[in-house]
Amino acid sequence: MTTLLLARFGLEGFVHDLTFPGRITGAVLLAVSFTTLVGAAAILDHCTRQSFPYSGLVALIGAFAALVTNAMLLVQTVKNGDSATYPVLFAVLTAGSACAVFAVWRTSVAIPAPKRVAAALIVSSVIAIANFGYQNLYQPFQRQTRPLITLSMGKAVLSKDRTAFAVPVDITLQNRSDVGFYVLGTEFHAMGKKVPLSSKDRLRQQWRTDAEQWRSPSGVNPLSRREMNQPGEMVEAQPWMPYGQWVESNDTFATRVVVQLPTDTPYDQVALYATASLARKDRLVLQPPLDFVAYSWGKGKVPRWVKEQQKTGLDSLVYRARVHENNAIDERTRDPRFVTVYWRFSTHGASVQTSIGRKGEEDRIAPPEEARDLVSRYGLVDLIAGPVERTLWDIKSQR
Repeated sequence: MTTLLLARFGLEGFVHDLTFPGRITGAVLLAVSFTTLVGAAAILDHCTRQSFPYSGLVALIGAFAALVTNAMLLVQTVKNGDSATYPVLFAVLTAGSACAVFAVWRTSVAIPAPKRVAAALIVSSVIAIANFGYQNLYQPFQRQTRPLITLSMGKAVLSKDRTAFAVPVDITLQNRSDVGFYVLGTEFHAMGKKVPLSSKDRLRQQWRTDAEQWRSPSGVNPLSRREMNQPGEMVEAQPWMPYGQWVESNDTFATRVVVQLPTDTPYDQVALYATASLARKDRLVLQPPLDFVAYSWGKGKVPRWVKEQQKTGLDSLVYRARVHENNAIDERTRDPRFVTVYWRFSTHGASVQTSIGRKGEEDRIAPPEEARDLVSRYGLVDLIAGPVERTLWDIKSQR
């Protein structure tokens, strides 16, 4: 049983795992699988004909390798797995391997150079455990990488009748790391702001009132002696990169959007924002396509918390796709996961939110610690650029 199970996990990991440590883990599992197969044959020879003088030693090594590997896989499936079948199976195999080690040891196995054999077993076991723990238990994501979004505004252009103007905006996504990223969702939005000027210096209490608005991200305006900043209003919003695409390592994606406004617009400033929700390609496999599922205002099934947000004026478009784990062990022992992307918009702006979970658990809101583990496991990254602001007085004056 150990031979068959390890061969299955090892072959899938060696061929399909997304990281080099994962491929090494697959190769180790294949090697242990072969060792346990030879050990099983050695046990039969040791207990019957004893035609091979060192069959007892080979049997002991095979049983010990099975014990260590089954114990590590038991810890892995208990820690990260969802199915109860695999923990029970590996618990039985661990107990059986321990009994096999004890049974072979009791036969007074002849061990040539016992200190060298013990040293070889200890060193190989430590290396195997360290590699396995590094890849599957500790999950060391210390090499964090974040692409960069840049926004730049071009020169505004007036229409022929001089009643409207257009501002070109260049959006660039630069991935200077050695890791590729899936693009789960993007959004660009422009906010118009009215900023009338006071005829005299504003009082200290008015500054305090402005500072109290900083509790809300959308209400962060500078404390000014004369400016009277008002809440911004959304002028335009749109995605700027196709969903489900990816940006490879050391690659750049660039696009241009155009914001158009009438010359007599009541706004004094325009603020531009661009965001993107990404996932590392070495942490998951995104199974295409990333399909549209429902509108928050339609008849499709959406989570209750999305419906509650809609009551406050925040509408959402919902997209979903299947994701696969980055290693064969988790892929076999965990329930299927899906990524859900919420493209949200209201009169106060737009944003993209993503979550990964089992199907049917969209209503569940993960606690903070679980949410952090989810972000770390799947390499989720949220990028934000902006605000990039510009006054409109020069444009509005060109009649």
